Amino acid sequence: MTLRLSYEDGTVRIDAEDGDDLPPLPAVEYEERVSGASARAPAHRYAHLRAVLDRRGIPYEDDVLAAESLALTTTYDLRPYQREALDSWTDAGRRGVVELPTGSGKTVIAIVAAAELGTSTLVVAPTVDLVAQWRRELTTEFDVAVGQLGGGEQTLSPVTVATYDSAYLRADDLGDRFGLVVFDEVHHLGGKGYRDAARLSAAPAHLGLTATFERPDGAHEAVADLVGDRVYSLAPEDLAGEFLAEYDLRRVEVELTDTERERYDDRQETFVDYLRTSGISMGSGSDWQELVKRSGSDPRAREAMLAKQEAREIMMNAERKINRLADILDRHRDDRMIVFTAHTDLVYELSERFLIPAITAETGMAERRRLLERFRDGRYSRVVAANVLDEGVDVPDANVGVVLSGSGSEREFTQRLGRILRPKEGAAGAGRATLYEVVTAETAEERVAARRR
Repeated sequence: MTLRLSYEDGTVRIDAEDGDDLPPLPAVEYEERVSGASARAPAHRYAHLRAVLDRRGIPYEDDVLAAESLALTTTYDLRPYQREALDSWTDAGRRGVVELPTGSGKTVIAIVAAAELGTSTLVVAPTVDLVAQWRRELTTEFDVAVGQLGGGEQTLSPVTVATYDSAYLRADDLGDRFGLVVFDEVHHLGGKGYRDAARLSAAPAHLGLTATFERPDGAHEAVADLVGDRVYSLAPEDLAGEFLAEYDLRRVEVELTDTERERYDDRQETFVDYLRTSGISMGSGSDWQELVKRSGSDPRAREAMLAKQEAREIMMNAERKINRLADILDRHRDDRMIVFTAHTDLVYELSERFLIPAITAETGMAERRRLLERFRDGRYSRVVAANVLDEGVDVPDANVGVVLSGSGSEREFTQRLGRILRPKEGAAGAGRATLYEVVTAETAEERVAARRR
């Protein structure tokens, strides 16, 4: 009996002609057909299915992939840890996640992987900025026309870059066209809406890239199933000194003013009083979702939710944080600095007070690129941003970062640290980098800062 494998509607279809029964196979759904037996497997199981058939000695005709073979060459010489990462991925069957700090050259690993495989390659990235960055890099390195899906463009080529949105929306069409799919910032794939970008892809090689794989909704298992387990991981301190800048983390504590303290304690007490009688412990993100749900019909729940939000804004935007920032700006007047906050309003306040260019979600793409280009060429020595520079943007080198406020996410913290760790030869501050965390004392922000570290 010879089986026939083909791609159809995001699945691998398995047919046995002449009425033969199909053998039992993993992750396969069987269906009866008039002319013989048939079954389907999720497309991302294609490589595993083929390995099972080969191991059992079951003959098959393989018509799944329409991927092209490409003669891709690269001038990159991998650093030792990059070679180790790529070899670990190869040893894992060319499936898995590589976790390396921002600025350590994850893009280079993917480019060399594509060149060594010599196959049609799709790169999926979360933002239009990152898509443009990948497209420039791939076009320069491979000297081929690179397609783009997203950002107002829909061109498909043997080497293509796509946003997660476009890859998800066109998953059926893309599923059999590529031998390698690279998922940049792979933690985004854990979102249920985006999983089809990998689930419907029959590409035998899946490579996930991230600075730190952390998702609050516990979607690691989904990514491991679709892309593979984490096969290689290094932290910033593993590369500091030789491949990344050496760095210092400095925690700076400030006190609330008397007025802020009175208001903060009042708002916290309102929140905690509700928790005592509500049965909500706030032990997980689902507890906050439950509070939000109750707030739609329970006035006390709504009051507690609003009180917690106000307390959070007080501690994160404390007046003395701004005063301490003034000291840091003065101390590092000759350095290149990025100031990170969690609130857009504070960004504009800091921009106006200290005459620092501001970048927020409201900043248009053209304006953002203009500001970052001026930061890159030295016309601006500092910028202040609300979350938008954490990932998905090609940020010029800096050697000082200031976290005025943020979440308890380890991923967010690692991304921000990575913005100041690229080695800077011949530039001001070419030695050690410094990341300041400005934390409001005797507030919940102390726990937030501990959690992200």
